[in-house]
Amino acid sequence: MASHIVGYPRMGPKRELKFALESFWDGKSSAEDLQKVAADLRSSIWKQMADAGIKYIPSNTFSYYDQVLDTTAMLGAVPPRYGWNGGEIGFSTYFSMARGNAFVPAMEMTKWLDTNYHFIVPELGPDVNFSYSSHKAVDEYKEAKALGVDTVPVIIGPVSYLLLSKPAKGVEKTFSLLSLLDKIIPVYKEVISDLKAAGASWIQFDEPTLVLDLDSHKLQAFTDAYAALESTLSGLNVLVETYFADVPAEAYKTLTGLKGVTAYGFDFVRGAKTVNLIKGGFPKGKHLFAGVVDGRNIWANDLAASLSTLGDLEGIVGKDKLVVSTSCSLLHTAVDLANEPKLDKEIKSWLAFAAQKIVEVNALAKALAGQKDEEFFSANAAAQASRKSSPRVTNEAVQKAAADLKGSEHRRATNVSARLDAQQKKLNLPVLPTTTIGSFPQTIELRRVRREYKAKKISEEEYVKAIKEEINKVVKLQEELDIDVLVHGEPERNDMVEYFGEQLSGFAFSANGWVQSYGSRCVKPPIIYGDVSRPKPMTVFWSSTAQSMTARPMKGMLTGPVTILNWSFVRNDQPRSETCYQIALAIKDEVEDLEKAGINVIQIDEAALREGLPLRKSEQAFYLEWAVHSFRITNCGVQDTTQIHTHMCYSNFNDIIHSIINMDADVITIENSRSDEKLLSVFREGVKYGAGIGPGVYDIHSPRIPSTEEIADRINKMLAVLETNILWVNPDCGLKTRKYSEVKPALSNMVAAAKQLRTQLASAK
Repeated sequence: MASHIVGYPRMGPKRELKFALESFWDGKSSAEDLQKVAADLRSSIWKQMADAGIKYIPSNTFSYYDQVLDTTAMLGAVPPRYGWNGGEIGFSTYFSMARGNAFVPAMEMTKWLDTNYHFIVPELGPDVNFSYSSHKAVDEYKEAKALGVDTVPVIIGPVSYLLLSKPAKGVEKTFSLLSLLDKIIPVYKEVISDLKAAGASWIQFDEPTLVLDLDSHKLQAFTDAYAALESTLSGLNVLVETYFADVPAEAYKTLTGLKGVTAYGFDFVRGAKTVNLIKGGFPKGKHLFAGVVDGRNIWANDLAASLSTLGDLEGIVGKDKLVVSTSCSLLHTAVDLANEPKLDKEIKSWLAFAAQKIVEVNALAKALAGQKDEEFFSANAAAQASRKSSPRVTNEAVQKAAADLKGSEHRRATNVSARLDAQQKKLNLPVLPTTTIGSFPQTIELRRVRREYKAKKISEEEYVKAIKEEINKVVKLQEELDIDVLVHGEPERNDMVEYFGEQLSGFAFSANGWVQSYGSRCVKPPIIYGDVSRPKPMTVFWSSTAQSMTARPMKGMLTGPVTILNWSFVRNDQPRSETCYQIALAIKDEVEDLEKAGINVIQIDEAALREGLPLRKSEQAFYLEWAVHSFRITNCGVQDTTQIHTHMCYSNFNDIIHSIINMDADVITIENSRSDEKLLSVFREGVKYGAGIGPGVYDIHSPRIPSTEEIADRINKMLAVLETNILWVNPDCGLKTRKYSEVKPALSNMVAAAKQLRTQLASAK
């Protein structure tokens, strides 16, 4: 019985690749140093899988930045601005595309389907000359072979590559990316021939777009592409891998009819419905790669349940044609539980990180082949049972409170325009009020204070004194700049989710549970294992301390329930919506305590609302309904005079604008400067928006300092489509990653621009 892993994390168990990349980018180490770290990581991963007994071990899932960018390099699809003149693509061109350089900006980055991983979006058009320009896939295959490991090279399939691309600047938006299929197929043929010549017997094409709602024209492209590759693929076993959702019936028909393909991979964790399609008919003599071990979460597999699913499938496809696999690449989970000595023993027994999932896959394959490891299976059953019955998981009071939410819409009593009037009487703000999004620069000194307090090197008293001084400095700076609504700068916070998770019950934290977000950037998601509640106030002390330092309004600063949910590893033993409602109730308690403490403006960030949107249209309405409802629960109990703000980050809002309006916040600030026109076009097309809105007036992700004129010009563009009395002026995100030398002049220009326009508006009246 065979086992397979779709892909594996690249960063290393202790983020070795991250540190090697950053050292190389800073000029502190050579290309050879970086390549050595990478080669060591690859060989240890291949060896780990081989030692665990995995039969189909992937290669080419390693990347120095991103797997889609690797495919762009393979195809030689380098945008002209990078000045590449052909030949094998090296680090200089590769990293310029990923990160930009002193002369030209980076390529756009966007989310990989519905994960929190980001890929570099190919920029294509009718004039791109494709050529085989990166031999990475074959080089890594040979590298593994030299170590005695025969791998399955993994390449992003030609159709998904095109469907995930965008027309380059200057190319018609209506340009058909699929029209380039005939131009990229020859390069794919060269790569396949190269792999065959090197001795590969299997090849894996990742075609995740097959799980989306595709029209017949797009499905036809798959049929055409694989028909064109058929002769080159002959003599190879070919796996087409799908993941993140079930495959729609039409796509299943297309997939199982592809020429030259011998195996199909499905995600049975997020795509349980695919089993019914397989029962309805599976092509004779083909392999089924069954993704039963979850690649996107950290829970130990329920081996008994997986075994029963596999038994059903075996009855349909035959013993020798079933392969046990992961639901998707393990890129989306943490690396190794062995690096968690401090994690609570009981909770740890419920978990499996990537290294443990490899062992689970192999144990299931052996059990199917009649060599069941009884000890391993019974330990797993015991852990599953302890998780079901643990008093730490269930809190009756929370369950009841969440159940009692049913039946109410949780809307504020008055409509938004009446509330804004009441708030204005209390806050007395100028027209075009200025504010910032929340965080101020986190200096080296500040990080040191937090680190020393955590390590118990300084007392609580010393810590509180240092943080108060920092808040005071931030308040004074904002007053000098003449900003209207202030923030305390969040000096006490490490991360917008972890900070709250550490103060809520039902959360656990890993020491090394890092997951790649993009490039060298990793996140460490909290683990939600039980019912969530708030034992005591979390932010009230700091917000009221900050408010006491100024006569201007001070914003309370919270992370919303949907963002906490979407940026955590979430329990899989109840619907996500239930967990979200529990978090919403905890945040509601905090909102009401802030209001009691005299905080009149409270911001509840929902940066990740759009991220949780399901891939399939049919499931989106339900998600948006409970996500938006959760947000409303947090603030439905406040007085009309309390102003509720929310903030959202990069997203394509146009398709969910009605849900955003339905959140019923008083003011929404939106990251806008990177996609200026996109956002404003919604309002141009006549969507009526009556609440306050602050589309970001400058991009904080760039060290550039925008001029007063540039910002004023931006505000004018907004005034063309939005009412004067609802527009706010703010940067597009928090400032914690910037330096004070950038923040001061940028905010100073922002306030000057707002004042300049106030004067113009007043004289126009």
